[in-house]
Amino acid sequence: MPRKFLVVVDDSPEFDAALRYASRRARSTGGRVALLRVIPRGSDAHWSGVRDDIQRELREEAEKLLARLGEQAAVRSGAAPLFLIHEGDPEAAIRAAIADDPEIKILVLAAASGGRGPGPLVSAVLKGGLGGRKLPVTLVPGELTEADIEDLA
Repeated sequence: MPRKFLVVVDDSPEFDAALRYASRRARSTGGRVALLRVIPRGSDAHWSGVRDDIQRELREEAEKLLARLGEQAAVRSGAAPLFLIHEGDPEAAIRAAIADDPEIKILVLAAASGGRGPGPLVSAVLKGGLGGRKLPVTLVPGELTEADIEDLA
């Protein structure tokens, strides 16, 4: 069973560093990357038809994004990544993904660059934990260059 490196796909500028690092670590350890995209959950039942259309569009966009990022991850890691799409709260989605797949061994998150603090997702995961499972969390500085990542991973 190859270990999986879970990377949360978000729109932050630092995300690319996390993906590059996880992909290189997966290659060097014979592992695999798992990409998790969290989409917001619609809440207004009165507009359920519109909400369903929006959810479908968000899911399609997430699938296209994961396919594009998956190509990059496959080249860097040497293996096709696993794609996960969850709806709702990012912290709950991370916990669910980890609970559902015992092969996920490391959570890789990028820390915000430029002295802005670690970022909301990093702060939330470190405060709230990962549910009942003990799992290492790798925080990748968002300003790492490709050369830095090659050296570290």
